[in-house]
Amino acid sequence: MRSRGSRVLDAVGVPLAYAAGAVVLGMTLPRFEERLFPGLTAKVSVSAAMSLLSAIASGMLPLTGLVFSLAFVMVQFSATAYTPRLVSWFAGSGMMRHSLGIFTAAFLYALAALAWIDRGGSGKVPLLTVWVAIVLLLVGIVSFMLLIERLMSLQISRVLEYAGDQGRSVIARDYRPLGGTPEARHDPELPPVTHVLVHRGGPAVIQGLDVRGLVALASSANGVVAVAWAVGDTVVDGMPIVRVHGTGAPLPEDKLRRFIRLGLDRTFDQDPKYAIRILVDIAIRALSPAINDPTTGVQALDQIEDLLLRLGRCDLDTGRARDAAGAIRLVFPVPRWEDFLLLALDEIRFYGASSIQVMRRMRALLLDLREHVPAERRQALHTYLERVDKGIARAFEEGDDRNDALVEDRQGLGLSAAQRRT
Repeated sequence: MRSRGSRVLDAVGVPLAYAAGAVVLGMTLPRFEERLFPGLTAKVSVSAAMSLLSAIASGMLPLTGLVFSLAFVMVQFSATAYTPRLVSWFAGSGMMRHSLGIFTAAFLYALAALAWIDRGGSGKVPLLTVWVAIVLLLVGIVSFMLLIERLMSLQISRVLEYAGDQGRSVIARDYRPLGGTPEARHDPELPPVTHVLVHRGGPAVIQGLDVRGLVALASSANGVVAVAWAVGDTVVDGMPIVRVHGTGAPLPEDKLRRFIRLGLDRTFDQDPKYAIRILVDIAIRALSPAINDPTTGVQALDQIEDLLLRLGRCDLDTGRARDAAGAIRLVFPVPRWEDFLLLALDEIRFYGASSIQVMRRMRALLLDLREHVPAERRQALHTYLERVDKGIARAFEEGDDRNDALVEDRQGLGLSAAQRRT
């Protein structure tokens, strides 16, 4: 688990590196320029050069404060409107750190360069020194435009697309296409437990597993590593993380811990459930009585349907890893198809039960999935569709409203399936 010091270093390391580089460049470049190109001077007056550098130095500092104040206000607003988990996506992005570093570098370099204008009463304006300040200013402007573009990504459609893209990348990387036979989920017969790795410290989230490292480690001791919890689960002090099965030499705890990444928050790296979780959080927040925005719920269901369709075509029994000889060396929990369905739809179905728009879109989602996933996955969809229809019957007592809600419609309230077929 990463320490608080390492997280702080990640946040301030890039801006500090830019600041240090600007100071070093401001102190060394004029000296090299004076020694190597003593006759290279700018064709501007001393007062004009000093005004230019002063303007850059005096303007960048308040601009930095203004820009980042507005950025964090927008991030906070988006966190309130969508989900607070978006704060780390934007505030912890490289664009924020590099933009702050570039603005700081331009400010510090302009201050350092001022000391070399008319140095010693020479009346000279070093050309390269001034032009580097102008280049840093132009880079800062480009960085400002990119930062504005980054802020534009907080629009709801782009936030939903981002969460969906993260889930799609995990599915494409970690899941194999489903074969022609039903998935087998029988736990293998494991040797006796020889060692238990226990978590020590505060609550921590299992962010990822180094599958290759764990397989190699287990193979070296002729054992099997069984991870007790799934990626995305939170463990607390005293809970077992890993059980080692086998008859060989015990595995060193420090190596086991190195191959299991713990942190404070869930990440997208090996957890498609987290992408779905973000989409569901945005949808149910939009469906709350305080916001009452069912269209956002429908947009979230668009991304959720795509993820479920991809998962429905994949072999979800990925919680086994073998060595080169084919022996099982790693076992870890993974969600079933039914688990993904409940995660993706249950809360939206509950909070959107009284929305005709959401119910119509959810029925369209289930019917479309039932047509496009393999046969062994369809029964779960049929069962869930029955639950949706029962919920509609409870929520809409008036017959016409109930009939409207039972019409599948990919837009929620747009073009029904019957109209598309005509």
